Amino acid sequence: MNQVKKVYVVPHSHWDREWYFTIEDSNVLLCENLLHLMDVLESNEEYTGYVFDGQLSIVEEFLKICPEEEERLKRLIRDKRIFVGPWYTQTDSLLVNKESIIRNLLYGTRIGKAMGHCMEVGYLPDIFGQNAYLPSIFKGFDIEYSILQRGIYTDQLNGDLNFIWKSPDGEKVKANNIFLGYGPGKFLSSQTEYVTEKLLPILKKLSAMNKSTDNLLLPAGGDQVLVREAFPEIIKELNKREEDYEFLLSDYETFMKETWNEEGRFNNEIEGELIAPQKSRIHNTIRSQRYDIKKLNNLVENKILCVLEPLAVIGRSLGLKYPKAWLDNMWKMMFDAHAHDSIAGCNSDDTNRNIIDRLTKVNNIADGLLNILKKQLTYAISKNINKDNILVVFNTKPLAIKEIIESVIFTKEPRFSIETLDGKNIAFDIVNQSYLSGGKQIVVTAEGEKEIELPGYYRSVINMEMNNIPPMGYTTLIIKEEGENKEAILKEKGENTITNKYYEVVFNEGKLILIHKKSGQRIEDFMTFEDAADDGDSYDFSPLKGDEPLIIKDSHLLKVEKGSIAERMVMVHRAVLSKDLEERKTEERTTEFEVLTILELRREEEFIRVKHVVNNNIKDHRLRVLFKTPIINPEYSYADQGFSAIKHSTINPYLKDWRERKFAEAPVPIYSLENFAALSDERSTFALITKGIKEYEALENGQLALTLFRSVGVLGKDDLLWRPGRASGINNKVVYTPDAQMMKKLEFEYAVYFSDERFNPQALFRITEKYIEHYASYQKQNLNTFEERLERFEIPMHKEGLPGNYSLFHVDNDRVFMSTCKLAYEGDGVILRLFNPSDTIESVAIHGDKIKKIVKTNLYEDEKEAVKDRVEIPPKGYVTLKIKE
Repeated sequence: MNQVKKVYVVPHSHWDREWYFTIEDSNVLLCENLLHLMDVLESNEEYTGYVFDGQLSIVEEFLKICPEEEERLKRLIRDKRIFVGPWYTQTDSLLVNKESIIRNLLYGTRIGKAMGHCMEVGYLPDIFGQNAYLPSIFKGFDIEYSILQRGIYTDQLNGDLNFIWKSPDGEKVKANNIFLGYGPGKFLSSQTEYVTEKLLPILKKLSAMNKSTDNLLLPAGGDQVLVREAFPEIIKELNKREEDYEFLLSDYETFMKETWNEEGRFNNEIEGELIAPQKSRIHNTIRSQRYDIKKLNNLVENKILCVLEPLAVIGRSLGLKYPKAWLDNMWKMMFDAHAHDSIAGCNSDDTNRNIIDRLTKVNNIADGLLNILKKQLTYAISKNINKDNILVVFNTKPLAIKEIIESVIFTKEPRFSIETLDGKNIAFDIVNQSYLSGGKQIVVTAEGEKEIELPGYYRSVINMEMNNIPPMGYTTLIIKEEGENKEAILKEKGENTITNKYYEVVFNEGKLILIHKKSGQRIEDFMTFEDAADDGDSYDFSPLKGDEPLIIKDSHLLKVEKGSIAERMVMVHRAVLSKDLEERKTEERTTEFEVLTILELRREEEFIRVKHVVNNNIKDHRLRVLFKTPIINPEYSYADQGFSAIKHSTINPYLKDWRERKFAEAPVPIYSLENFAALSDERSTFALITKGIKEYEALENGQLALTLFRSVGVLGKDDLLWRPGRASGINNKVVYTPDAQMMKKLEFEYAVYFSDERFNPQALFRITEKYIEHYASYQKQNLNTFEERLERFEIPMHKEGLPGNYSLFHVDNDRVFMSTCKLAYEGDGVILRLFNPSDTIESVAIHGDKIKKIVKTNLYEDEKEAVKDRVEIPPKGYVTLKIKE
């Protein structure tokens, strides 16, 4: 190695899309800064390059306001003077769906290349922890390198900031840890005082952390910084005065390529999720901050990925237009909500309102597109089978559905029956039924307008048992209001037990008892609630010193309802709590607090549906639900992340001396989950499958804790019990966030799964797939035009009739799962991504009459090789296929 060390100075701006300021504030500043940056680069050829934070959204925002600057900007990007991409926005990879991460990179890399060049580094300067599958995802876009800041324990580095980062599926990228963050060179200067007191100590530290190379990376930027015009001259001056270092004005691509130019130089391998809070804060408990944002995002992601996109693919195969332009726009709005401050919820109230508004808009568009697709298909089916009062159930999975389906039915009479096209009765329960007025209709006559009173009708929410809905297709049912109709309304029973094939739940003397029928295992008092004071801020939960969490034990059974398909138990937990932090400090309690819980068991379902409703009237607290499990002293838990389940240690060994070692925050064993968390031993598995709840903890006593929500009122706060030192974010101004106290009605949904077998990832993913609905339904009727918002309006209809039952394609292995089915980016086929969460190879074939050719692609959707027969999916891996019709 050379004695002289090369210092790669990388000028950059880290651009937060929104934070304590709004996205509009950001965009106004963006236009000023980017115009100035282009002026500086064009006027000084020695300014070789500038990294504009690796996200393309800011380029699109800039060009909306300054379209006349497009060619100028493209030229600078093409010449690698301005580096953009590969992200559309810097997504928080532990809080969004795996497909959202992939789509973010798909749009970022595609738009970046269209602009002239996309940075070939998976750049992660500031997100709060790294998803275990990021190396694999980067490789799927032919990105060989990653530069990241947060999440690594120093002893993992083994003396080298350059290391190999490995995904659970075995894919690897070459990585660099920006150990001192992305701003150590922000104020770079050649002045003697700066060089002596700041720069040389920084370089000495970096040298000590790079035992295998003399190349040092010095990021020189910060949040929303303006380009430092003097950098080229400062570099010259530094080279004149320093003999031990050679300074180069550079970029991340150049640094990584030149540093990794020798094969085998760096052999330290780090695997999986990176969430260490030693050098940089991870904000582990930010996963429960602003639960309303997380829940809404999860709802929209699932609606698009699980229903809208695959249904649009089904519609396209039958002659309907795929709504690609709409979906492109929707995903970009979603990506703005997925940036690390945005989805985390650690923002001003104004910003968080904008995020909710953005997600609500996407949800509304999704509902409208689904309404149109379902209506067009259903009316075409009705035309062909010559039936009017029909219900079409759409299956958006590549396997036939055998599940309980929820639907809404409108009828003139309270009693009705449902049949298949070949006359077989469908079993169903009426969960809720209401009588609605028909209202009045204006009729134009020769004498003028007249009001006509329309007859009333019934709206019924039903659960129906479906045995064989065709894969990636639909089936048609007939609704009959004549003959001997069965009244199937869920009825209240004076009982204290609900049951199905798998479970029995008993309410006895204020406690819930769970009985697993197959094994006979019985868990007494299996669900309780824990309320704790929260002395933290928008970034982190913090216990209040001296405060003990309260276990809410006062519970009352309200009712039990039973039908032929489902049974429900409704109960309430009550407590008197301190109304805010100040009252907690005095140990006074003055405010009544309630949690309403609905437990539901459906026939043949292997899980218990749980719903909580809280009208939150307490400030500065954290509410968790605690489950007793049969797993004694678990060493680790499981949570799904990406395309498999990963292990989390129940006890973090770094926790015992984190203060002495000067960690940025306490390495508490509180973790994120994508959809489920589980405990397991040799004889049983206990799991929770959630809808938008993103934080859990496995306790040493075998309890599994799910954080429902946090309630705090300030963006940043100094010296938290688990996070010493300055406030996160801005620390010289207090930003109050009363909306973050969550003083409103909150609803939580998840499922409980209990098995007498050891942990099986395929079983958990299968249960998750059943719980997160992959279906839709539509009734052709003329009674109600308000159930879906676009129902009243005329739309163009499919000219041809369609068959009553249909399947586009199916897979022949139920041990693999579909994570996406959509139109290809270029529109030249259907992209199907299948994954295998198990530890062994799985083989699968795709069958469909309309399939002409199947080609393997990477995540960028470049075609690689034709599929002749079956496809092998590696352990914990995935394949991306393009289906051509």
